[in-house]
Amino acid sequence: MSEENIVLEDGKKTLNFIEAIVEKDLSEGVNNKRIQTRFPPEPNGYLHIGHAKAICLDFGIAREYGGVCNLRFDDTNPIKEDTEYVDAIMQDIQWLGYRWGNVYYASDYFQQLWDYAVDLIKAGKAYIDEQSSEQIAQQKGTPTQPGVNSPFRDRPVDENLRLFNKMNSGEIAEGQMVLRAKIDMANPNMHFRDPIIYRVIHTPHHRTGNAWKAYPMYDFAHGQSDYFEGVTHSLCTLEFEVHRPLYDWFVDELKKFHPEDGSYRPRQYEFNRLNLTYTVMSKRKLLQLVKENLVAGWDDPRMPTVCGFRRRGYTPEAIHKFIRKIGYTKYDGVIDYALLEHSVREDLNAKARRVSAVLEPVKLVLTNYPEGKTEMMEAVNNPEDPSAGVHEIAFSRELYIEKEDFMENAPAKFFRMTPGCEVRLKNAYIVKCTGVKKDAAGNIVEIYAEYDPLTKSGMPESNRKVKGTLHWVSAAHCMTAEVRLYDRLFSVENPNDEKDADFRDLLNPDSLKILTGCKIEKDLENARPLEHFQFQRLGYFNVDQDSEPGKLIFNRTVSLKDSWNKLKNKD
Repeated sequence: MSEENIVLEDGKKTLNFIEAIVEKDLSEGVNNKRIQTRFPPEPNGYLHIGHAKAICLDFGIAREYGGVCNLRFDDTNPIKEDTEYVDAIMQDIQWLGYRWGNVYYASDYFQQLWDYAVDLIKAGKAYIDEQSSEQIAQQKGTPTQPGVNSPFRDRPVDENLRLFNKMNSGEIAEGQMVLRAKIDMANPNMHFRDPIIYRVIHTPHHRTGNAWKAYPMYDFAHGQSDYFEGVTHSLCTLEFEVHRPLYDWFVDELKKFHPEDGSYRPRQYEFNRLNLTYTVMSKRKLLQLVKENLVAGWDDPRMPTVCGFRRRGYTPEAIHKFIRKIGYTKYDGVIDYALLEHSVREDLNAKARRVSAVLEPVKLVLTNYPEGKTEMMEAVNNPEDPSAGVHEIAFSRELYIEKEDFMENAPAKFFRMTPGCEVRLKNAYIVKCTGVKKDAAGNIVEIYAEYDPLTKSGMPESNRKVKGTLHWVSAAHCMTAEVRLYDRLFSVENPNDEKDADFRDLLNPDSLKILTGCKIEKDLENARPLEHFQFQRLGYFNVDQDSEPGKLIFNRTVSLKDSWNKLKNKD
């Protein structure tokens, strides 16, 4: 079966390789034509964009084929886990547009897993090892050299059972002993060389408290939890491919104790994980960024977390678009961050309302415009959506324009405002710059221009061609806001490849620029958190949750164009 997308002969549907497997299983009646998936995050951090890819597959397969996807928290390591993460994971899944069939926890199965481990001990397929982790690792050998049997490998069953109970009674210190499956120390697959399946942890569990001291390892708990729940298709990222034979071994052993389940069994399938340029996906590294205050929390808009993207102004639809573009294969690679930004631009272009905002304002005075006069200019809310309608924006004698839209001694191809040249003020008039006013230090504090009253948008003379169009706001009819310009968190394309560098030294020092004193049109005074807009000529922005009445804060979601690729090509 090819791992690439598959086009059916009728040309009506394109399948990725996972969908092709599911359709084949359905056609052959595997597991009584039942489809059940699960999303199994460990509650030790917040979900990132890589998890979103897995979520879309796990829940999407169930939705597409009339199955069910359950949410199962892999809570087998109480040292790192917390209910804070449980709540955040649930919120992120729902924000992405999915609903689980049931909520389960690996801790729901602690007793069943314990009983299964006891069965393995009684069958002579598991034993207590009292060696240190370093000794065990050394005795495992290498991929080309067989391992060495533990001196405890042939410990009597009764003694193994007695010590296993002591592991859970609190009498055994952490690291003093472990339970290992007895498989094959010469197996070419290192995971088969008597893997550890239980260890001692004395940290209270966020759900079970102090009821357990012995906790199952991931490889032991994962497949068995799938089996207990009735999962048919256990979908994992590629790093678990080498674990699959062990997954199957444990499931096959467990089935021997449950012959009543007949032909049912879960199957694991692996797909490529998501790696993005200018980003790290390691939970450990993301946690470091948070704990060391290098970012402002898990939901910092520079973070690759789902909640970070949400706060920055990304939409669930944009993330879905992006994931559809990259697809699912069996080949790992690195996706250009620009493709994610393209997806959000594509989505917001179709739905974001166009408004006027001036980030670095300088005053423009129309010297021949009547003092005290105000006109209401009609502005289209979204040219991509005629049904979005229009709104009015006030126009007056004194306006604000962007500081960078004026140059006193401009080069030939500067098509914005410069003395003696005409430009159009969007939705309003054509104006000609006549001069400037400077302070004692030589800084421009006011720009002077004259407007042509016959060139109002919609008038016959308004068709007169000029080379530039500028956005603006009325000085008497605007609000002051804070704008946070977010950019990529890392300054190098592949921070994970910089082996000799501390990843924290690769952070982009310009990933956040805070602008105060920005001017926005009055129409935005009732904008709500997470509401998104296109600031004309500047980019897409949304209202940050830190906003208060009369004190709006906007986050830049994405610029109108990809400036990073321009810089890269220039270099």
